Amino acid sequence: MNPIVTVRDAAIAFADWIEPTDAELDAIEQEAPLILAEVDLLDAQIITLDRVPSEVDTRRIRRARNRVLAARRTLANRAAVVPGGAA
Repeated sequence: MNPIVTVRDAAIAFADWIEPTDAELDAIEQEAPLILAEVDLLDAQIITLDRVPSEVDTRRIRRARNRVLAARRTLANRAAVVPGGAA
């Protein structure tokens, strides 16, 4: 007789391997400003999908792009810093 395994049982069996590590959580936390800036840019772009962008929409998209670029720059500069090394 074959035992019946539920989805819950299968998920619990691998629960330890599914959870993110502390290093992964730290990486997500460092990238959070970039992720939020990209979401804001996407929201601004979605607003203009069904209409001709107004001047306000154009400014909103431009500012959101600038926030994304600034967040990317900050993230890249943070990754370039070597702990304990000369700056």
